[in-house]
Amino acid sequence: MANNRYFITGIGTEVGKTIASAIVTEALQADYWKPIQAGDLDNSDTHKLKDLVSNSKTVFHPNAFALKTPMSPHAAAEIDGVNLTSEEIREPQTGNDLVIEGAGGLLVPISNTQTIADLISPDHKVILVSRHYLGSINHTLLTVEALKHRNLNCIGIIFNGDENKSTEEIIERMTGLPVLLRIEQEKSFSAELVSKYAEKLRKRLKD
Repeated sequence: MANNRYFITGIGTEVGKTIASAIVTEALQADYWKPIQAGDLDNSDTHKLKDLVSNSKTVFHPNAFALKTPMSPHAAAEIDGVNLTSEEIREPQTGNDLVIEGAGGLLVPISNTQTIADLISPDHKVILVSRHYLGSINHTLLTVEALKHRNLNCIGIIFNGDENKSTEEIIERMTGLPVLLRIEQEKSFSAELVSKYAEKLRKRLKD
């Protein structure tokens, strides 16, 4: 099995989980796995990471479910006629560290009874990606509360986008979680830029 397994989740959609996953993967030269991909199968998150991760050690594991419809996993699975449950999702076997990227936010449904949170094990190291917008403090605190309620191990927060010092300070204070990294609002991301961010993050994850 993997040495450490890091689960990347977000406070919602489009907050930067894939960029954060690329940086964590590069920082640890870990393997990468996205259990559920819904839509964009020709330009999936795995495709994007292959372009952004430059080390030679990372192995990119295939999705457990590659759904054609770009919707919430439960709806995409229903349209595709697929029975999607957490029991059908088995982690790839690897002796390397493993980065697992969720879909959407923590409580995005994958079926009528399960959410992304049901894919997270107590021994996973959860990294929460947050991005500033009106309501993001509430969404961040609610996600942390939900993780704690499920006894899941959140090791820290990555902030993505323009800095908002007062927002970040209150989130850090109220959650008690460390800020692992700040990703600036970049025009675009390249493997070189991801590598620079990975260098900043590496020591924090190894501490």
